[in-house]
Amino acid sequence: MNASSPRQFLRVMPREMRLMSERIFSMTGQPKGFFLAVQDMVMYSQKLGLGGFALLEERFDSLHGARPEKASVLSEQGSALRFDGGGQHAWFILPALIDLLGELVARFGEAEIAIVNTIDPDELAVATGLGNRTGLAVTFENGTEVTLRARPRPLTGDVRNDDPLLWDVLENGLQIEAGLWWRIYRMAKQALAPDSVVSRRHAGPMIVNPDGTVIGRKDNDDETDVSFLLTPRSLESRTEGTNS
Repeated sequence: MNASSPRQFLRVMPREMRLMSERIFSMTGQPKGFFLAVQDMVMYSQKLGLGGFALLEERFDSLHGARPEKASVLSEQGSALRFDGGGQHAWFILPALIDLLGELVARFGEAEIAIVNTIDPDELAVATGLGNRTGLAVTFENGTEVTLRARPRPLTGDVRNDDPLLWDVLENGLQIEAGLWWRIYRMAKQALAPDSVVSRRHAGPMIVNPDGTVIGRKDNDDETDVSFLLTPRSLESRTEGTNS
């Protein structure tokens, strides 16, 4: 493909975006509960026209060994806070900021947090999308300081109303440049164990012993064919089974 060739795009759905983000964040050394809390950050960033997956690719190495616990509240005056991001990436402090916005709104009916000392502060605008699901109408301002403001937003129990950004992505996916997506895919694969007979036996909710006995899930109607877990790849048929 030469420089004048048109760029190719893929339509990527939330399941794939979340899976790639979760795997990549799992390699940053954070506790499992934490990277599950931030797995939607990249998808929302992509949808909002921010850094998205290109920024994840760019920042991946620097996210290793991140210390989100270094973030702290500098001062509090009524419904207003000043927050020190501790030199951490915006995605990694957003869960704490959304929690703080929710607490202030519950106490005062409104909230304002000024944030300093964070990497990629424009990414804090992701809170304008994520806040909806927790009953917050969040606005973002990047002036002399980055500021998040919030007011209550009634929840209806209908995702279309409570999280319209997510609903749109669920319906339509996102257009992502193909070359970027396949680089993200290869990056995410680093989180997986190399394929082998042993790794296949321990994949999913069960373990298959060499004799074919199963430890774990034993559903009465389980039709899982475990034979491929017992056969080295070199001996597997190269064609589809005739029973399909």
